[in-house]
Amino acid sequence: MALDMQKLDAFLGKFVGDLGATFGAGMVVIGDALGLYKALAERPLTAEELAIKTGTDARYVAEWLASQAAAGYVEYDATKRRFSMTEEQAFALANEDSPAFIPGAFELATGALRALPQITAAFRSGAGFGWHEHDHALFHGTERFFRPGYLANLVQHWIPALDGVAAKLERGARVADVGCGHGASTVLMAQSYPRSSFVGFDYHEPSIAKARASAEAAGVADRVRFDVSSGADYPGDGYDFVAVFDCLHDMGDPVGAAAHVRDTLAPDGTWMIVEPFAHDSVEKNLNPIGRIFYSASTMICTPASKSQEVGLALGAQAGEARLRGVIEAAGFKRFRRATETPFNLVLEARP
Repeated sequence: MALDMQKLDAFLGKFVGDLGATFGAGMVVIGDALGLYKALAERPLTAEELAIKTGTDARYVAEWLASQAAAGYVEYDATKRRFSMTEEQAFALANEDSPAFIPGAFELATGALRALPQITAAFRSGAGFGWHEHDHALFHGTERFFRPGYLANLVQHWIPALDGVAAKLERGARVADVGCGHGASTVLMAQSYPRSSFVGFDYHEPSIAKARASAEAAGVADRVRFDVSSGADYPGDGYDFVAVFDCLHDMGDPVGAAAHVRDTLAPDGTWMIVEPFAHDSVEKNLNPIGRIFYSASTMICTPASKSQEVGLALGAQAGEARLRGVIEAAGFKRFRRATETPFNLVLEARP
């Protein structure tokens, strides 16, 4: 077969971009961990000045800055030998309360890649690899990746899109956040709805410990508690509102977990299911966001589900139709898409 050199060059161009992005993920994690972005966001600096300001080595900093300028993550003024950040770059890289804050995503990705040997072996054996077996950076990065989206959408858009839920929370409701991780979503809801009480459940004990500390630091520990429990057997009933954020597809038996949610809801209660955005067919998900989610699903979500009983392995691109099937199989009678973002489906289920 004769090679089409134009097609080969175009493909190799993708490779150059991807290889740079692979190394670039590590550069973002380093810059975030050492406070390099935050310092540079304050004013233009030379490599030497940035090193002094952050207590780092100037030679390493110079190389890092050049990599960031080449990536378009910082700016470089060759006449003054100074680097700087635009307002937009600083908003995304240096402001942790920004809805566009991105370093957590790179921390999540590099943390997940530490399990490459185990996931490679799982391809051969078909075995699972539990969430709890991953490196700590995955848990920390996941919170920092999802929190900006919650800050931008949870109280402002997602909860108001549900039928009557915002009014219940404002009056005072009992809420369960199932699969809460480090508790970012739980704490945010507690801050926004002070008359309601919240309990977060997660099977990962270190994450629950971190969530408790976060609630104390945020001043909401009086109306929030966190307990170690799985989605299939968390305690309590009569909840007015149950939420699961980006974790139903990770569960080994999502139908069983959904049935347990139904059993723990008040008769007029609501279940909000937030899942990664996906269309119902593979071909419609073959885009940059789908690439991220399919890759994360290969490394994290599918192995997590396969490590549990049933091991349904919905995957992070299950799509609304398949999720509907799971939820209706659990006995829910009412189901709809309440709203969406480019990264999330927000689904509402009621008994």
